[in-house]
Amino acid sequence: QVKFVESGGGLVPPGGSLRLTCVHSRSDFSFAAAYMGWYRQAPGTQRELVAAITSGGATYYQDFVKGRFTISRDNDKNAVYLQMNSLKPEDTAVYYCNYAVLRATWGPVTNNYWAQGTQVTVSS
Repeated sequence: QVKFVESGGGLVPPGGSLRLTCVHSRSDFSFAAAYMGWYRQAPGTQRELVAAITSGGATYYQDFVKGRFTISRDNDKNAVYLQMNSLKPEDTAVYYCNYAVLRATWGPVTNNYWAQGTQVTVSS
C-alpha cells in the first residue's frame, strides 16, 4: 500500500514562491532506500513528472522547472520537499509525490495509487 500526504500549496502571484512537503506514511517500506518524485497535473492535461531525487540525493529536473525548483529530502522525517521559486501561471496544477524509477525515462513505479495532492495556483 502506497501512502503519502502532500501539503504546502496555495494561491500566489506570478514570481512568488511556495514550498511543498510530502510525508511518506508506509510502515512496511524503507523510505531512505526509495527514489522519490514530484508530479503535477493541470486541468485537461496528463500528469507529468516535475523532479526526482534518488536515495543518495542525486536530482533530476524537467527543463520547464530547471533553475526555478529544487527537490530535496530528509530521511529522518520521511519527507521530500519541492521548493518552487519564480512561479509562473503555467505552473498552476495539482502537485503529487510518489515513488520514482528510472527506466527509459523517469516516472512512477506504478500508476495504481496517487494521494490527494496539493493545489498550486499562480495568478494575479
